[in-house]
Formats: sequence, C-alpha cells, structure tokens
Amino acid sequence: MPWLPLPPRSGYRVSDLPADVSAALSVCFLAVPQGLAYATIAGLPPVMGLYAAAVPTIVGSVFRSSRFVVAGPTNALSLLVGAAIATGLGGDPVGVALTLALMVGVMQLGAGLLRLGSVVDYISGPVVLGYITGAGVLIGVGQLYNMTGTQGERGSLLTTLGHWLPTVPHASLLSLSMTLGTVALVLAMRWLSTRLDRRIPGAIVAMLAGLALDLLLDLEGRGLKVVSDLAPIPAGLDGPRLPSLSQVGVLWPAAVACTVLSLVESSAVARSVAARTGEAFDPSTEFVGQGLSNLAAAFWGGYPVSGSLARTALNERGGATGRVSGILSGAMMIVVLLFFGPILDHTPVPCLAGLLLVVAWDLVDRPRVSRTIRASLADALAFGVTVLGTWTLSLDTAIYLGVGVSVVMFLRRARDLVLWEMVKDEDGRWQECSVGEEPEGRLPGIRVLQPEGPLFFGVAGELMRTLGGVLQDPDARVVIVRLKRAHGMDMTVATSLAEAARRAEGRGCTIILSGLDETMTGVLRRSGAALAFAPEHLLRARGRRFEALESACAHARALITPPES
Repeated sequence: MPWLPLPPRSGYRVSDLPADVSAALSVCFLAVPQGLAYATIAGLPPVMGLYAAAVPTIVGSVFRSSRFVVAGPTNALSLLVGAAIATGLGGDPVGVALTLALMVGVMQLGAGLLRLGSVVDYISGPVVLGYITGAGVLIGVGQLYNMTGTQGERGSLLTTLGHWLPTVPHASLLSLSMTLGTVALVLAMRWLSTRLDRRIPGAIVAMLAGLALDLLLDLEGRGLKVVSDLAPIPAGLDGPRLPSLSQVGVLWPAAVACTVLSLVESSAVARSVAARTGEAFDPSTEFVGQGLSNLAAAFWGGYPVSGSLARTALNERGGATGRVSGILSGAMMIVVLLFFGPILDHTPVPCLAGLLLVVAWDLVDRPRVSRTIRASLADALAFGVTVLGTWTLSLDTAIYLGVGVSVVMFLRRARDLVLWEMVKDEDGRWQECSVGEEPEGRLPGIRVLQPEGPLFFGVAGELMRTLGGVLQDPDARVVIVRLKRAHGMDMTVATSLAEAARRAEGRGCTIILSGLDETMTGVLRRSGAALAFAPEHLLRARGRRFEALESACAHARALITPPES
C-alpha cells in the first residue's frame, strides 16, 4: 500500500532473540511501576497504565519508523489526560480516557497518511522543554497529598499548594516514611548502578520493597493506602471494546493538545535514537505507528500513549536488536496482567508517590534549562511563557500557548532556507550548484555545503536531512558547512549541528563549521553545542572573501591525507 507510510521490512535472526528477551524484560520491569504511577497522575484506575503498556506497545513496535522506540504511558501526557478528566465535562474518567485515545489515534493516523511529519519541525525545542519542565513541577506537587496521607482540594499549582500546606500537621508518619523511603531507595539504586557500571531497575526494586513491607507487616491494617483502595486490578486483560463517541464534542480541545504533545514527544525520542544508531527516521511513518498505538489503547482499555524516553533508552542500551524487543515487552505485560494483578493490588500508594517525585525531579532538566535561557532572548521567552502557562492555565491551553509562541517566532523569522553545494570551476573559483547534483569540481573527499537564510528551529529538520544525505556519501570524509551567508542561529539548530557532528564522527567523518560570526559562536558556546566540535573545526569569518573556507579546506586535506612515514 504505497499510500500508507510503513516501516521497511527486515529479516530477523534467531541468534538475536536472547538479547531482545533480555531488553524486553528490563523494559517490562520498568513499565510496571511506571504504568501504575502514571495512571495515578491521570486520575485513572492504576490498571489502565498497565493496559496502555501492553497491546499499544506491541502495535507501536510493529508499525512505527523507529525500531527501538517503546510506546506506552508517559508522565507529561498522563498529566494532560488527568487535566481533561478533572474538568468533569466528559463524565466517567475511564470513558473519557478511552475516547481521548480514540480521537488522538485517528488524528495521528490522519497526519501520517497526509505525510505531515515535517509539522513537528515548527514546534521549537524550548517550547517542548518549557511544557515538560512545568509538567514536572505539577507532577511533584500533585503527589504531596499521597505523600502525607491527607486529603484536600486540587487544582492549579498555587491552589494545590495553598490547600495542602494546612494539612501538613495532620500528615501520616507511615505514608511520609514510605514515600521518603522509596525516594531514598531509588536514589541508592542509581548510585549503586554507577559504582557497579550496571543498570539496576530501581523503580521495580522500590515497588517490590513496598509490596513486601505491606504484606509482611500488614500496613494496610494500619491505615496505609494501597492501589486496591483506588481501584482493584482485575486478573486478566481487558478485552477489545468500542469507546463511546458521545463525548467527542467536549473533548476535542484536549484531544488536539494530546495529539500534539504525543507526536512531539514521540518524534523527539525517535530523532534522538536515530542520531545515536544511524537508522533512518521517517516522521510520517512515526505518526502512523503512534496513531495505531493510540487506537489499540482505545480498544484495549488504555489511555493516550506516546513514545517513552526512559523505556526507549533502556530498550536500546539493554541490547535490543530491533522491533522484536518492543513486541516482547508488550507480551510480557500481558502475562503480568493475567497472573499478577491481585498481587499488585497491594502496592502502597505512597510508594508510587515516591516514584513520581523522582520522576518529577528528573523531568526538570536543569542544565538544559540553563542553556536554553542563555542561548538567546527568543528561546528564553518561549521557554518562560510555556512554563508559566502550565502553572496558571489549563494544560491543553498551555500546549496551544506554546504552539502559538512557536508560530509567532516562525512568522517573524521565516524565510526559505536555500542550500547550495560549493565546488571549484576550471579556474579554481568557487561556484554554487544545487545539492543533489553530481557536479564537477568537488574536492577529493571533501563536500562543502552553504546554507543561506535564518538558522532557526523551523529549518533544523531540512538542514539535518540535507546533511544526513551528504554523510551517506562514502567518498565524503570531511563535510564543511559554510555559514557566511546564514544568520540568526538558535539553540535548536546549534544542538542539531552538534548531533550531526557526533553522528558523523561515529562514521569516521568530520564536520567543520566555517564562516561563523560572533552571534553564532555565542549560541554554540552557551548552548553547549560547541563541545561536539574540536576548536579547530569552528572557524570564524575572516576579512577576505572565502578566506575562512580556504582555511577549512586546508585543514580538511590535512585530515584526509595520511602522514608520511
């Protein structure tokens, strides 16, 4: 079906099965506590988090572009679903979640079929970072009542804090001890992992420790709140059913926001994996796979899902060879649901609160926030507006606000990015030709690209696709990017160039940036992107025309030419 973007077929070697089974086990061990915790964020029965990590994970692994991305519930998306449920406009929380998953799946599938994958290029990195940072703080604040074992009104950031603080004197020491003990245990497992140079699944260890304490000491009898108090986990997998369509009219604003966040999250995770592994990334195929995952969640008892950064990283670094590991992790979750549901009922809610407090802390990427604020005024403004929006507005409105900021930035700076390849004519003069041609005059082993126009987040995808195509050329040992005719570099482009440099280095190729002005140099330095380049590979613009380019070519020849013995 040429009209349907699907991943390419690939053979599978039986010898890869042990590695995929090992990676799938690690992912499933992490998905169990995360699924229970994230469904708690969404205000849903905890079992729905497990449902969302079962069949949807299998479907996503089969159909999405990336071989390593694991679909399932995520923290920021769960918070957005919870905000939609809290409005009360849709009625029953379970019905709202299923309908949202259906609507999100249909919209994402439609976007993939229309090949709208490049749309995510126009939502800037600082906007996404701002939403995730704001969501991280909200997730942490949202667990304060579970941490102290108290009750009170929930709402915006200030509302929740204002009503929680008076309840602190009435806190349950048992709940508080369980929450803080869980945080301490997870952090201790991380520390031990670094000392042993081996990943230890701290989340599952902490959850099992809480389960054991509850069963051995009968903590439920002493007033400890457990998962079954929220909603018992049934033994087995919820069968397929058709979600209600009666709530579509009131849920579409939240559904659009969930669709945008899910696509941005998934695409960001898939791009980062592609940069490390060198696999091809097709955003439209990714949209189709993500849409089918959400349709599976709608019919199999889940709620809107996305690409999970934590589980994807664990899957890739755990030795997965391809899609089979994701399929196996979903199948293992079905086994957990069939046989271990009644045991999971005894998971202490303060234990889940402790896990979510760690998640909230991890979501606030402080070094990246600092780099974003210092990179440029536009990046700092986009980040700050989006963070404040998550704290003061409804979360779907905050998503629209962030997208609006991206659109405004685009309209102010949008120009067509023109990419040329530079070659020399018979007289040794530099000439421009279209990228993709096979011109004469290329320097042996050297390719020279010249972008013209503003280097802002909206052109990062096009620039990286062109660079990626050039890096596929086996004769290209050094790629020189002449930036003399470009301007306005922002953090998104700087970070993308750094990722391209690291990817090129892994293939035995070198990227040199030539013709940098003072602004570009500052953004590269403040964003941390300059660390991906050797100092001699960042050449400032010079007085004479093509002087910096000629210097870059001389350095490239020295890199290519082996030293005389």
